[in-house]
Amino acid sequence: MDGLILPLLLMLVVALPLILSTRKQKKLMAEQQEMQNSLTAGDRVMTTSGLYATVADASDDTTIDLEIAEGVVTTWLRQAVRERIVPTTDIDTSDPSHASEDAEETVTASAVEAEDLKGEAGKVDAEKVDEGAPVASSAEHGKK
Repeated sequence: MDGLILPLLLMLVVALPLILSTRKQKKLMAEQQEMQNSLTAGDRVMTTSGLYATVADASDDTTIDLEIAEGVVTTWLRQAVRERIVPTTDIDTSDPSHASEDAEETVTASAVEAEDLKGEAGKVDAEKVDEGAPVASSAEHGKK
C-alpha cells in the first residue's frame, strides 16, 4: 500500500494542471464563439490575420461580410473574426485643467526644438527632425 502512494501523487501532480488548463481553454473558446455569434452590422472587428474591418452583413450563420474599405465588401468565415474593436478615447476628460497645461508644454517644447534645429542658413536639419519625430499610437486597437 505504501508503494502505491508515490505513483498516485505523481499522477495527481501531472493530471491536475492538465485538467485545469483544459477547462480554461474551453471557457475561452466559448467566449470567442459567443462574441462571433453576437456580431451585428456596423461593429468594428479585427480578423485573425490582423485585418481591421466593419461588419456589413451578419445574417448568415457561417459567414460574415466585412467592409475593408469604402465600397469594398468581402465574405469571411465567422471563425476568422478574432475580436471586436471597442473605440477608446485618448483624451482624459476627468480633469480638463491638465489637458490645457500639457498642450501648452508641447507647443513650447516644439518651438524651442525648432529653434535649436535651425542650421546656419536658417533651414531645419531634416535628419534631426526625423530622429525626434513623435510616432502616433494606433487609433484602431486599444491596449489590453
